Amino acid sequence: PTCVLGIDLGTTSVKAALVSGTERGLALAQSCSRETQAHTDSLEAGPQGMEQNVQRIVRALNECLAALPQQQLQRVTRIGISGQMHGVVFWKSDKGCRWTECDTGPAFEPQDVSHLVTWQDGRCSPTFLSSLPLPQSHVSLATGFGCATVFWYLKKSPDFLKAYDAAGTIQDYVVAMLCDLKKPLMSVQNAASWGYFNSRRKSWNTDILKKSGFPVHLLPEVGDPGSIAGRTTHAWHGIPKGVEVGIALGDFQCSVYSCLTERTDAVLNISTSAQLTISMPLGFQPPETPDPSSAVTYFPYFNGDYLAVAASLSGGNVLATFVGMVAQWTEELGLQVQESAIYTRIIQAALAQNHSKLSVHPTIFGERHIPEQLGSVTNIAASELSLGHVTRALCRGIVQNLCSMLPVQRLTDTGVRRILGSGSALARNEVLRQEVERIFPFPVVYGKDVDAAVGAAMVM
Repeated sequence: PTCVLGIDLGTTSVKAALVSGTERGLALAQSCSRETQAHTDSLEAGPQGMEQNVQRIVRALNECLAALPQQQLQRVTRIGISGQMHGVVFWKSDKGCRWTECDTGPAFEPQDVSHLVTWQDGRCSPTFLSSLPLPQSHVSLATGFGCATVFWYLKKSPDFLKAYDAAGTIQDYVVAMLCDLKKPLMSVQNAASWGYFNSRRKSWNTDILKKSGFPVHLLPEVGDPGSIAGRTTHAWHGIPKGVEVGIALGDFQCSVYSCLTERTDAVLNISTSAQLTISMPLGFQPPETPDPSSAVTYFPYFNGDYLAVAASLSGGNVLATFVGMVAQWTEELGLQVQESAIYTRIIQAALAQNHSKLSVHPTIFGERHIPEQLGSVTNIAASELSLGHVTRALCRGIVQNLCSMLPVQRLTDTGVRRILGSGSALARNEVLRQEVERIFPFPVVYGKDVDAAVGAAMVM
């Protein structure tokens, strides 16, 4: 049987998945992931910068492919690639990589390539962003967005840009190298994530950008997600030469695609952060201009559809901070308790407390639509200060915060009938699951594996 290779180039790891067709539909045949350990210091932006070493990302990708069965790689007929959105990497189109021979066949190594400036980059301050021209886009511009980063280099380090003639996300770079594209090709999904892109017209804001001296020659050409970018120009770890490669996709869209089967499903994912996602009705078009105070963002999906996404910065990271605080207090009292043991104990304690009047607003990291609002605790009663009460209230606060961003009434109005629950924090925390079921009046199905690499393969 033939296989489709799905690849996801994530923030911390790379994953490769081989998906094959069976009588029951698509099935995961093999997968492999490797941590990239690619974080590197930013010389230009200092501590605000968040950059990754592209050589290390590609090395992790090569290790993933080398670990997959050769006989299955030889049967690959198509490759789908997704990755972290918003970020930007620069390269020279004729010297972006060099092909070498390794144990499992030909592979490419990055050559004249910059660091990847990731979505987490903080170099563009609110003051800097407010000095930029207003985009004609439904997405509010933010630090870490590709076009904002290019503007930063243009103003702060213009010589840096002169060394390169091509740019894209990290997944666009890999597609360009595999297919030897002279001009990078980017999907509508990734283009929208860069800012200064009109999703309705599927075009960059070139007039606005040109007036500000923006190097528009660095902007990739744009195509529809699900279309073919080109074919492999070399055999690659045993994958035959001439295999079709899809245009690179957004990791979020591929994660949703891997589990969303019905338009009436909502996807609730609580990992480090948290997202609640619904499909917009057929024919929906986002507003011409963004509402910076809106908690909901519209992501281009597939076949012209959009997802409405409440993307919260408050998820498992809040619980991890709470556990770290308890561990620190314990240590200051002269005791040593492992954080993993604390996590188990606080969940057990919270399961014993079914109710708590305590109210925790967990936004200690702020939220994108209200960055200045931090966390708070109210309704504090002397009778409800146990570890169980506080943990129960904290878990409820995480779910309530997400629900306040995309309310139940809106879900009902859109026709949602069921919630698919996923993510590491939800999987390991029964209290969170109980609060999800208490707050949302829909059946909740857990155990849906959200997997961007599998989603990228399924799209193909």
